[in-house]
Amino acid sequence: MQQRNIFAGPYLDRAGHLRQDPGWFAAALADERSRAVPVWNSRNLIAEGGAPRAVYVELSHIPPERRNDTDLILLGRYGDTNFFTYEIESPDAPPLPAGSRFEDLRVVAALLPIDEAGLLGYARAIISWRRRHRFCGLCGARTVSAKSGHVLVCSEPSCRNEQFPRIDPAIIVLVSEGERALLGRQASWPIGRYSTIAGFVEPGESLEDAVRREVLEETGIEVDRIEYHSSQPWPFPASLMLGFTAHALTTEVRLHDQELEDARWFTRADIAANGALLPPRQSISFRLIEHWFDAGGEARLRDMQGSAPWPQSR
Repeated sequence: MQQRNIFAGPYLDRAGHLRQDPGWFAAALADERSRAVPVWNSRNLIAEGGAPRAVYVELSHIPPERRNDTDLILLGRYGDTNFFTYEIESPDAPPLPAGSRFEDLRVVAALLPIDEAGLLGYARAIISWRRRHRFCGLCGARTVSAKSGHVLVCSEPSCRNEQFPRIDPAIIVLVSEGERALLGRQASWPIGRYSTIAGFVEPGESLEDAVRREVLEETGIEVDRIEYHSSQPWPFPASLMLGFTAHALTTEVRLHDQELEDARWFTRADIAANGALLPPRQSISFRLIEHWFDAGGEARLRDMQGSAPWPQSR
């Protein structure tokens, strides 16, 4: 991999060894260099005008009653700066720093510096996890924050169940047969958009088994020669996309489970002629298609075809 996927990469030190150090946490809260990544309505704060950039908030601008290890979650350290995140729980848009707006990360991720996109994605994902685990899954009591926000502990003394951030593994695969690639579309997508085949991994299933099953269930195509390509955190809300390539053993498309509205084979010439609206460039799906397309000739897909963001309703 010569280029890392958006939202991935070593963009900060997660400082896991500091999460249980209350003295360090208190010092970090008092450090004027520390910054916070606010999340409101699953949106991140972005600078307006010119190229999009992330906007970070000085801790002194956060209400005092929220500057604590219950409301703030430690993201980690970038250089000499400590980064936290917190959720603004308000139905109405909060007051904004001048020249900024809250924006859906899917719309602007490809335009942000890659490290900033990763940090904002991390913040959005862990806030989403916190929101979905306010209560214990065993006894129903309220949970409380621990280890700088990375553990939620049941408040019932007889239970004390601990919940940790979780991700949902999903496979995504570019299936090819000679000069053709298999792409499908969901009915909710923009007209003309096609993408690679994807689906969640089920309990007791290996990644390779998930690739075979999802492709067969959705398109009726049998595959072999499954090879790992790369992975991508996808914080919408909590997926880890595990990218593969695979070779088709059969070619007749049969839509079995109605997950897809359509699936078909595309040649490189079809794609070069804009025969399909491809996924956005920030997605691993585009990277998989690009990897296959570029391997077949001198033309580079990135130079030939643009791509639009996902609609915000997705």
